[in-house]
Parts: sequence; structure tokens; C-alpha cells
Amino acid sequence: MVEKLNLQVTPHPRPYKLQWLNEDGDLTVDKWVKVNLFVGNYKDEILCDVVPMEACHILLGRPWQFDKKTTHDGLTKEITFTHRENKFVLYSLTPSQVVKDQVQMKQKRENERKKKSKVK
Repeated sequence: MVEKLNLQVTPHPRPYKLQWLNEDGDLTVDKWVKVNLFVGNYKDEILCDVVPMEACHILLGRPWQFDKKTTHDGLTKEITFTHRENKFVLYSLTPSQVVKDQVQMKQKRENERKKKSKVK
């Protein structure tokens, strides 16, 4: 998402490690980015940690969910919240969209590995 939107990343003030986001093992979270989020009339600015992900394109973490008093429907995977007295619903990708996206990300990762191995 950061590359596609050409977002300006900045160094993370407190880097940390994650393990569960992909099959490659530990990831160091050492960058973050401000993202302007627009959904219909809803507008917000979110500070996001930047990591290569296969789980999804954006994870809305607990601080944002708490601040917005979100409701998550586990069956439909919809997130509902109110902002400035307007109700908003965020919908998840369909299973076919997820599969297509996962294949594209895996191909990109393999291409990046090939490039790195050629450089060495």
C-alpha cells in the first residue's frame, strides 16, 4: 500500500520485532507513515507502522478501534463506527479477492528474493 500510494515513510521512534505476519520469520518494524483515510464522508489521519504483509493491506489496531468505538461483526467481518454523528461500515475483501491478492504478493516477494540473490 505504501508503494502503491507513494506515501512518505519516516523512521519509527521505537523499532520492534514481529513474527506472525508472513512465512519469512522475524520482521523489524522500523518505519511508520501517516495515512489519510477517506471512506465516503469519513476522513481521518492514522499513524501506521510499515511492514510487508500477507494477512491484508491494512490492520486497524486497538488504539484506532478504541478511539472510534468500533463494533466488529465476526460473521460478516464488517467494522462499524460513528464519526461526527455519521455511521460508517468497512467491508472486508471477498475470498476470491483475498486469494488473488495473496498470489500477487507471493509473486512479488519471490521476485524481490531473486533480485537480492542476483545482487549478492
